[in-house]
Amino acid sequence: MNRIDRLHAILVHLQSKRRVTGQEIADRFGISLRSVYRDVKALEESGVPVIGEAGIGYSIMEGYRLPPVMFTQEEAAALLMGVKLTERFTDELTRKQIENALFKIKSVLRAPDREHIEQLSDNVVVAASRLPVEEGFNKYLSDLQKAVVAGRVVHLSYHTPYREHEQETFRDIEPFGLCYYGQAWHCFAWCRMRKDYRDFKITRIKDLRVTGDTFSRDQHPSLKEYLEKMVRSNNEVQEVKVLFDKATVRHLGEQKYYYGFVSQEFTGDHVRMTFLTGHPEYMAHWLFSFADRVEVESPDAMKDHIMNLFMRLQKKLLTPTTS
Repeated sequence: MNRIDRLHAILVHLQSKRRVTGQEIADRFGISLRSVYRDVKALEESGVPVIGEAGIGYSIMEGYRLPPVMFTQEEAAALLMGVKLTERFTDELTRKQIENALFKIKSVLRAPDREHIEQLSDNVVVAASRLPVEEGFNKYLSDLQKAVVAGRVVHLSYHTPYREHEQETFRDIEPFGLCYYGQAWHCFAWCRMRKDYRDFKITRIKDLRVTGDTFSRDQHPSLKEYLEKMVRSNNEVQEVKVLFDKATVRHLGEQKYYYGFVSQEFTGDHVRMTFLTGHPEYMAHWLFSFADRVEVESPDAMKDHIMNLFMRLQKKLLTPTTS
C-alpha cells in the first residue's frame, strides 16, 4: 500500500471508531509508531481535524466526514460473502438489517461492479445444515446485541435440559459478550441470581425482556479476556486441539459441529482442528471412537479422559464373563 492510500485508509479507520490508539493504527497497517505520528501529522497539515490526546489516542472532530466511501469490486465481493454466511447464523431481524445494508452497498458501486455483485450473489449459496436446529434458534439475538452495547440488565426465563428435575428459572443478567460456538450463539453475562459469571445458550432462553436498569460495562471483563480466562481455568468452556489424518477428515461431515468445531489448518498429512467444548467427557467418547486416527495435542485433561476410557474398556474386555 502506498502512502497516499494508507493516509486515506487511516482517515477511514479514524472515522469508524470513537477513539483509536497509535498502536492500533501501527498494528493494522504494519508500520512503526514513528510512521503513525508522521501520517497523522500529514493528515492535520492537509486540513483534517485530528484530535490527539496523550496516552488516550486519536479522534476526528465531531461533524467532520469524508465524502461517501467507494468500495472496490474485491471489497464488495468480500462483504457479500460475509453477508451470505451471516444470514445463516443470525435472527430474522438481523437478517433484515443485513439485507438493507447490502442494498446500500450496491447503491454506491459503479455499474460494472454492481453487475458483478448481482451475478456473484445469484451463484453463491450457504446450504442449510443437516444438523437439527433447536426451536427458538437465535430468536433473541438482536435484543441481546442492544443490551450488550447499552449496558442494560436483561430479565429472562432460562431452562437447562441436562439436569435432572431442572425447572425453568428466572434471572436478571448483565450481558457483556456474545460468542458463537458449538453450532449455537451464547451470551456471557453476570448472573445476579447466582452472583457469578454464566454462559447462557440463547436457544435455551424461553422468554426475554430488556429492562430499563443499567450497569457499568467497565466492571466486567472484555469478551476476549473472559474467554481466555475460561480456557486457562478449564471452567465450563475448554479449548481442545487435535490432529486428524486427512483421510479421516473427509468422513467427519457435520458431526464435528456437535462438539464445538471452531477452525482447522492443514499441516502435512494431517489437519489440526480447534474445538470449544463445555462437555469434555462427551467429546472424549467421540474422539475415542477414532482410535489411532486422531491425536490430542491439548489439553492434558482431554488426554486423561481418553486414557480413562481406554482403561475401562480394557478392564471390561479382560474380565471373564459368567454364563
